[in-house]
Amino acid sequence: MKEFELKYGCNPNQKPSRVFMEEGELPIKILNGRPGYINLLDAFNGWQLVSELKRATGLPAATSFKHVSPAGAAVGLPLDDTLRKIYWVDDLKVTMTPLACAYARARGADRMSSFGDFISLSDPCDYATARIISREVSDGIIAPGYEPKALELLKKKKQGGYCVIEIDPAYKPAPLERKQVFGVTFEQGRNELVINDEFFANIVTENKDLPDSAKMDLAIAMITLKYTQSNSVCYAVGGQAIGIGAGQQSRIHCTRLAGQKADNWWLRQSPQVMGLQFIDKIGRADRDNAIDLYIGDDYMDVLADGVWEKTFKVKPAVFTREEKRAWLDKLHDVALGSDAFFPFGDNIERAFKSGVKYVAEPGGSVRDDNVIQSCNDHDMVMAFTGLRLFHH
Repeated sequence: MKEFELKYGCNPNQKPSRVFMEEGELPIKILNGRPGYINLLDAFNGWQLVSELKRATGLPAATSFKHVSPAGAAVGLPLDDTLRKIYWVDDLKVTMTPLACAYARARGADRMSSFGDFISLSDPCDYATARIISREVSDGIIAPGYEPKALELLKKKKQGGYCVIEIDPAYKPAPLERKQVFGVTFEQGRNELVINDEFFANIVTENKDLPDSAKMDLAIAMITLKYTQSNSVCYAVGGQAIGIGAGQQSRIHCTRLAGQKADNWWLRQSPQVMGLQFIDKIGRADRDNAIDLYIGDDYMDVLADGVWEKTFKVKPAVFTREEKRAWLDKLHDVALGSDAFFPFGDNIERAFKSGVKYVAEPGGSVRDDNVIQSCNDHDMVMAFTGLRLFHH
């Protein structure tokens, strides 16, 4: 297949629309459904991300993409009972494979943002992973292959219209990439930067203790940022991204946005949230929305009399600001990556409130000394990578 005609471009009024190869054939096979313009942007960016995560860690990887940025990304480390519950996979009657764990993490870290995602997997999709996907609202998936039972299950989604794409894992793009904006063609060399342990060798803080687990989390954060619309910041811990702030004009707004998502991820594991008693047969999206409101400032939107009964069997107590802060103080050893330098120490101060211990950023600000001092004040470890990771 040399080209594929799309229904329309980014919006229904943008016609005609197609994807095509100037030389050779497209590196994909469409096994089911009909992908759209944005679906394929998500698919190709997501495939690059999970391929890099697999090369960097040696573990199966998954990402959940929305609007050309990842909502979550993770590698296939096992899930404990708490994570199985907050990711809504504790009732699955299947053995959780490493790939299934990776997608459960990628999807579950920020369920609000992952709703209606496009999925990318580093390895052939197995049945356990397909079982998770079969229960979620999702637009499609790209992977290097599919087990027969997994493909059969995925083809049933969306009344048979679920988009399933198989990509050739041996495909290598040309070293130069082009795109057009306003009739003008832009050309640049592909970002072939390899992120590995050496990427974090230049530690500039007094504390230089960077364990292997932190190196992996920093690699996950930075590889995720490589395919996130800039400006962007990523918090990661335990083999997964837990908060991604994408496309903000201000660096501190990236840090705050990603930090709030990381906080929400941790608050969902609190006794107050784990003990919520939902009414029978509540939808998964309604459950996610209720939790998001309950842990936020607008909690009365779900706790008011005459309202809470639609969601809960028993009216929950208010999760107070003090209780939330006490729980957040238990989150430790989080890694933070930034796609460009931090211009002020306020980013570090905000990151510290979300349990950040390890930081990686390019460096090069006129206020690097201030940022380093902020890290030293909190006994953090910070590496200057010397390389920016803007993505547009």
